[in-house]
Amino acid sequence: MHFFTPKRCGTTNKIMYHDKAQAERAANQSFIERGTELWVYRCQYCSTWHLTSHDPDNAWVHTPLNQQLKPHSRKKGYKPRRR
Repeated sequence: MHFFTPKRCGTTNKIMYHDKAQAERAANQSFIERGTELWVYRCQYCSTWHLTSHDPDNAWVHTPLNQQLKPHSRKKGYKPRRR
């Protein structure tokens, strides 16, 4: 018996889909067979499409250190300047 072995991304080791429609069909098939909800995204390394179990709407976004809010001083008697 012959089994199909899909090509995998060298960096993420995830299955590579050539287009978004093919990846969405695989995500729908997974939901039908296993009840697992999957999302589709384009890989930044191989530029093909992959599936993920992480909801992109609830994704954590990295904020560089130089763009984070600075903590307020807790010195005794500290009064912030008026602007």
